[in-house]
Amino acid sequence: MPTEALLARFLDDLAPFRPLAVWAHGSLGGGDYQEGRSDLDLIAVLPGPLSPASLRRLIVLHRRLRAEPLAGKLHCSYLTPRTAADPARSHLTWAHGRIKRRPVTPVTRSELHEFGRVLHGAPPAAYLPPVPDRELRDFVVADQRDFWRPAVDEERLWREDVWVDLGLLTFARATVTLREGTLISKRQALAELPALGAPAEVVEDITRRRYGEQGPGPAPDRRARLTRAYLGPAIDALVAGHR
Repeated sequence: MPTEALLARFLDDLAPFRPLAVWAHGSLGGGDYQEGRSDLDLIAVLPGPLSPASLRRLIVLHRRLRAEPLAGKLHCSYLTPRTAADPARSHLTWAHGRIKRRPVTPVTRSELHEFGRVLHGAPPAAYLPPVPDRELRDFVVADQRDFWRPAVDEERLWREDVWVDLGLLTFARATVTLREGTLISKRQALAELPALGAPAEVVEDITRRRYGEQGPGPAPDRRARLTRAYLGPAIDALVAGHR
């Protein structure tokens, strides 16, 4: 299986850094992984501190993986025991072919505690404190308000599969988190969307593309119009209900 071969190669290449833990979250951790479609979302805890020399070695490591199948979908944030507990801290992250810095969000931290897959070393609880319910809820609302709602107004984005899929699925997941205090997978979120009033033909389109079912989907312009017309008011109502 290409996924397991890539993970094994990654862990072998990471071994000289003496990782204390490596975890998978997202679809791979939550049991909704679709090979060739889903990202490989990883967190590694290294002894630290991460020096400029360590950074250069990590970049070389990821560049050497490029020839491996699915390597473009492998993203990894690098924490240290000293920095792991701070949810506001940005960490070195390899994603989309380059190094950047970004935090490990409350949603990711909660996923790791609830269904993170341990690939190496200690479990998430060894380095990450539990996420308070209020912190998780506040983050979910802020993400919908500050990122997704402005994005709805950017018409050009919604012609792309990734925006339609993630926009609707993230909204459904946020709704369930705020309603029930739990995290759900993308597959579960897809099942929630009809009851939330999402346009049926867009939900069917996502299902076909994500899970390999056959059949034509709506034209990109129509799909974008339907998605934006639904998602804007839906996000506004969600945020207004949790101020």
